[in-house]
Amino acid sequence: MLDYIKSNRIALLIAVLGTALYLGFAYDLVRSDFIKLISLYGALFFLTYKVIQLYKGNFWLLASIGIAFRLAFIAAIPNLSQDFYRFLWDGRMLIQGINPYLFTPDYLLNDPTATLKFSMPQAQELFNGMGNLNASHFSNYPPINQLFFAIAGLFAGKSILGSLVILRVIMIVADLGILYLGKKLLEKLSLPVSNIFWYFLNPFVIIELTGNLHFEGVMLFFVIWSLYLLHRGRWFWAALLLAVSVGVKLIPLLFLPLFFQYFRQEKSLGQGFWLFTKFCLVVLGVVLLVFAPFLSNEFILNFTKTVNLWFQNFEFNASIYNIVKWIGFEYYDTNLIKPYGSISPFLVIAAIVALTFFRKNRTTKELITAMLFGIAIYFLVATTVHPWYVCTPILLSVFTRYTFPIVWSAAVILSYSAYGVNGFSEKLGFVALEYTVVIGFAVWEVLQKRTEPKFS
Repeated sequence: MLDYIKSNRIALLIAVLGTALYLGFAYDLVRSDFIKLISLYGALFFLTYKVIQLYKGNFWLLASIGIAFRLAFIAAIPNLSQDFYRFLWDGRMLIQGINPYLFTPDYLLNDPTATLKFSMPQAQELFNGMGNLNASHFSNYPPINQLFFAIAGLFAGKSILGSLVILRVIMIVADLGILYLGKKLLEKLSLPVSNIFWYFLNPFVIIELTGNLHFEGVMLFFVIWSLYLLHRGRWFWAALLLAVSVGVKLIPLLFLPLFFQYFRQEKSLGQGFWLFTKFCLVVLGVVLLVFAPFLSNEFILNFTKTVNLWFQNFEFNASIYNIVKWIGFEYYDTNLIKPYGSISPFLVIAAIVALTFFRKNRTTKELITAMLFGIAIYFLVATTVHPWYVCTPILLSVFTRYTFPIVWSAAVILSYSAYGVNGFSEKLGFVALEYTVVIGFAVWEVLQKRTEPKFS
């Protein structure tokens, strides 16, 4: 034991110091204190870089450190996001047998015409916590995501902190699954196993998923499981798991066309097309089954209306849209978000079609690279890019030769400058800096066309 401590004393020192910083982040930070936020984050990012650099050959040591960092948040109330209040609200609604897609929180609590018999522990506290904007809209979280909310409501429905602990355990288990499957997939692809720690030890991932309880990690667990099984030739189970990931977050639907060329590898055009068709039918069929218990005309109307808000009403941490917005106010004296939001989905579709038919996606590495660029283009076009969205390109990048998502995970923390002591006010200078660095680095990587393994 003494020899182990001596040989790994720097790693243990980093683990202790990092845990202390995470404890400070979790229990002694308010979102409006931007200077403290970026100072803690910068220190954590530096420690992460050093421990991976020094101990990338010691898988279990780095895994243990990653687990310790996550456990620092176990009893914390998320301090960078209030979305968890809506998670708990939706879960408790399901436990009561109420469809969370049919009623907004403000209707259930405040509308005198509401005829529902409605009772929920700590309803007013959850309502106040989620904020007026969230409370005035229908839920847009897919059914499997709702299932996890309901689990928290079932086992700790009268305790907010208890529910958060349950959700946090789910997050940690999902990340452990990503660590396990990511390691196996990296080995199959003959890539350095240490790459996975740029996800598992990334302070951005730990803070946004374990800390702030965003479900991208759960979605990504099913995506990576799907890709691992697909690489092993088990296309049916891969399709099933990809559908489950859509049931957590809708975003993996974006990847579906990119599988077309993958199924053409070493097959005739007809055989490959038929296999791709079967793969898509399984994915879409299972997604339909997942949504089936909630399907109704009212559900479709409410859900599509809420999703549409992300394209035509909400705006945060955008790149291309902010340029369009400036043009609109400068030359037309109006905000162009609605026409831009109407056009942007077609821009994304065009990009995905181009990646599908004009780029080789016939190996697992090429497929994941196409997925990485597909999601990156989607976020560049989007009007709203919440920081935790970046977890998806981070994980995909560890199976490719591109590192710009790791740079993005360092730069995206600048978006939190919008939350000041006087309320929300986006600092477009910081947003411009973030995307200048990320896009500039991405362009440099593409132009370099490096062939050596990354992180080596």
